[in-house]
Amino acid sequence: MFWKQAAKMTIKQAADIPTISLAYKLGKLAPPSAPTTTGSAGRQPGPSTPQEPSKKFNDRIALYRGDITTLAVDAIVNAANKSLLGGGGVDGAIHRAAGRGLLEECRTLDGCPTGSAKITDAYDLPCRKVIHAVGPIYDGDPHGKSERALSGCYRRSLELACANDCRTIAFSAISTGVYGYPSKWAASTALQTVRQYLTEGTSLIDKVIFVTFEEKDFKAYNELTP
Repeated sequence: MFWKQAAKMTIKQAADIPTISLAYKLGKLAPPSAPTTTGSAGRQPGPSTPQEPSKKFNDRIALYRGDITTLAVDAIVNAANKSLLGGGGVDGAIHRAAGRGLLEECRTLDGCPTGSAKITDAYDLPCRKVIHAVGPIYDGDPHGKSERALSGCYRRSLELACANDCRTIAFSAISTGVYGYPSKWAASTALQTVRQYLTEGTSLIDKVIFVTFEEKDFKAYNELTP
């Protein structure tokens, strides 16, 4: 039902989506209180070191719950599969909204390995570029293989955005659907990878938007982002 209704939804500009700093002022997000741990095992999701809140990051990060295909940003990040030829969920929705041109271009890319990403034009979408990131199928690997691959998706997507002069980028929740990555752990890896990239001083990114729709992903980002 959600994806069928997408065409009726209003196009949103990057400036329409409040940053974390503004979300605090509007009371839409609570400031951090104490480090968060996971449930049964008590393990910290993703990277284990909590980060100090920082206004310079809060002014560049935003959360949005809704349809990523309606965002008029420079680039959106698709949760793709290795073929890059479309699939279910957000992947299928992006391909349908973009039109046949996207599929035809993706056929020229020879797929993409897990943990990396490739970029295309956006065709009928309101954004300028689509970055197709191939997340890992979560297997509970205790040595962090899934986490490294997921982090690679976010980092490579940011690199491609900068290389293509994309200053605003919106990420879907990579791997948290049928690939089974726990939402809280995925959100932690996404947030810390993006933060690390933005600290390196070479980033041209003005705004990073984390887009969720499923309740579990929405709750994870709202809990961990502060």
